[in-house]
Amino acid sequence: MKIMLTGEESLRVEPTPGMLTIEAPSRDRGYSPFHMLASGLAMCTFSVLQSWASNKNIGVDDLTIDVSWRFVEGEHRFESVTVKLDWPSLSPELWPRAMRAAHVCGVHQTLTHTVPIHIDAVGAESPSIEGAPMDAKSAQRDARMVQADGQTREASAQ
Repeated sequence: MKIMLTGEESLRVEPTPGMLTIEAPSRDRGYSPFHMLASGLAMCTFSVLQSWASNKNIGVDDLTIDVSWRFVEGEHRFESVTVKLDWPSLSPELWPRAMRAAHVCGVHQTLTHTVPIHIDAVGAESPSIEGAPMDAKSAQRDARMVQADGQTREASAQ
């Protein structure tokens, strides 16, 4: 498998023989945490489709998956993610089934549902930050965000 960084906010996954490789168009293009998250989504989607295809005796040698994302204005988090499947050898009548299979990906399911994330300090006393939003609903309701230093700021409009 090969992961190719195609932009600051995009990547492509395609099947290649051998070990997983990550390629960038230049040395100064870094593999950001957002590329990592999008790679997980692309690889999960690919593996689900590969499993589905193997049960149907369909090859995936020409399946490529492009993932791109946009950030919330003024914030460093995803606003939206787009996954594009390109599979020239897949017959038109099988596309609806392939699309249903793609939605089974566990990473896709995780990203489309709110998941509380708890951060604990191990081996150190760490005060909890009261009022930190645990999910998107509470962030919208409170309209205030707690920053890493414990200070609050107004949240951007949702």
